Amino acid sequence: MLGSLGADGNPPMLDDLMDAAESLAEQMKQRRETVAVAESSTGGLISAALLAVPGASAYFLGGAVVYTAKARMSLMGLPREAVAGMRSASEPYALILARTARENLGATWGLSETGAAGPTGNPYGDAAGHTCLAVSGPVEMAMTVETGQADRAANMQAFAAAALKLLSTVLGD
Repeated sequence: MLGSLGADGNPPMLDDLMDAAESLAEQMKQRRETVAVAESSTGGLISAALLAVPGASAYFLGGAVVYTAKARMSLMGLPREAVAGMRSASEPYALILARTARENLGATWGLSETGAAGPTGNPYGDAAGHTCLAVSGPVEMAMTVETGQADRAANMQAFAAAALKLLSTVLGD
């Protein structure tokens, strides 16, 4: 139920993401690396999970929920011309968001997510449960996730978990 808390006092969605975030936090602190996040349909869950770990200021430089074209321009400084010819829920778009987040905040890593959480798809023809994730830094990688589900909250959680897993993969976990 929305608003209810788990046994540890965290919201259930965040609670489920904590193990991945704690592992990433430890790795980034040990490596003295930092991350900046640009997320869309996860609505801030990626940033929330990373920030919920004590000591987050050692590795988390900032994040933005880039849910609209206006947010992309205002929060990321990416004008329409910078993304001309790209669909927003695509791997190239996710990669430009990750690169821009990293560059704008001077982070080691940029992590991004852009998709359609549901219950319906997006105007570009992607079904609910479609997202693209990217990481940019010493290594760049982008991927598409399809859950096949229309459950908005479940998709948000699945997308955030996949984004954290992608960052873990490039970190060599």
